[in-house]
Amino acid sequence: MWTRVDGIGDAPLDLMTARIGRRHYAPHSHEEFSIGVCTDGREVIDYRGERHHTGPGGVVMLEPGEAHTGGPADDGGFAYRVLYPPPALFAGPPPRFREPIVRDQPLARGIWAAHRLLSKPGLVEPLEGESLVLGLLGGLVHRHAEHPLQTGGARDESRYGAPHDPAASWIARAVAERLADELTAPPSLGEMAAELEISRYRLVRAFRQVMGMPPYAWLAQHRVARARPLLEGYRPAQVAAMVGFADQAHLNRWFRRVLGITPGAYRNSVQDSVHLPRRG
Repeated sequence: MWTRVDGIGDAPLDLMTARIGRRHYAPHSHEEFSIGVCTDGREVIDYRGERHHTGPGGVVMLEPGEAHTGGPADDGGFAYRVLYPPPALFAGPPPRFREPIVRDQPLARGIWAAHRLLSKPGLVEPLEGESLVLGLLGGLVHRHAEHPLQTGGARDESRYGAPHDPAASWIARAVAERLADELTAPPSLGEMAAELEISRYRLVRAFRQVMGMPPYAWLAQHRVARARPLLEGYRPAQVAAMVGFADQAHLNRWFRRVLGITPGAYRNSVQDSVHLPRRG
């Protein structure tokens, strides 16, 4: 099953979910990167003159223009989820990966979770999807790409991430103020990065460094905070639209994540609260 996601950078992002029984792909290549995770069974891949095997949790990273094959390693077949990010989604020159397959459980879980969310139309809005994908790709490059430092050159900190950004507080404050001002129609990471004259990756990294979360998570929590007083006078579906969530289900998801209760239950508890008389 193929899914195309718009609103992430300047080009659409294609996703594929597949379960393969006995079929083997003929040698082929992609114009995009192929970043995937095996979710069941075992897969065999011929890539750059070598044969590679992977199983559940294995992360596959294939570069554009590189011929490869793929198929089941045994009669049980295999299943996998793949993202096809275009080179332009990465900061700077396209990365080169040290190995085509790695065992990285946090990354595998991140790819699976991002793929699952992005594959469901309407479940995430553009800023959330963009934040999710750029954070994932940034971690992928930082942990598994051939950094210039490792090949004798000077490391490009803007591409791979410095341990500390001295301008992080200023960047995070500017982004938070912009998101709070445009609560119902937030700008993209690209728009905000262009205004600040920095890369999208630096923006996300600096924001997380200061706020402890990516921009969209901060925006969602800010929306929940704004929703709380509104729930005293409006129905949850109305409040969802007022604070910028796509619908009531979207509000419910974040309200429970932040406060551990649904908006409806919160509204009822507030309305049923006992108001004690003030002492004179």
